Amino acid sequence: MPNNQFKRGELYSFITGVASTAIARRLQKKFKQHGIDITIEQWSVLYHLWKNDGLSQQELCNATFRDKPSITRLVDNLEKLKLVKRVPSKEDRRINLIYLSESVHPLRDQTMEMANQTLNEALGGVTSAEVEVCKSVLQKVYDNLK
Repeated sequence: MPNNQFKRGELYSFITGVASTAIARRLQKKFKQHGIDITIEQWSVLYHLWKNDGLSQQELCNATFRDKPSITRLVDNLEKLKLVKRVPSKEDRRINLIYLSESVHPLRDQTMEMANQTLNEALGGVTSAEVEVCKSVLQKVYDNLK
């Protein structure tokens, strides 16, 4: 017997990430209120580059769970905003490495603070133990579908 205590509609909403979407919308609203003209999708690329600058576009695909055309479009738009630059790899000229430009560094602290505030709002009234159970369950769901 399947371990599925959800009605079909509830299960679909759970799987599609209603909570994730709500968090992203709230963070996007905060960016807009503070005059930060980047999307959440662009921010997710910057986030991974702040952790490890000089990733290839394929590594960004893997890190953000996006396909190649999406990453190409995101990097194109970040390049237009002068927030990143593409540099051909020295080992393989077919590969572009994506580096942060100097102008993006002040955004890091500001946007990370907004992200932390948003997560704190989202997790209001949720205990650490509940967060750990949720992480564990979602990891199992992910591992089952990998």
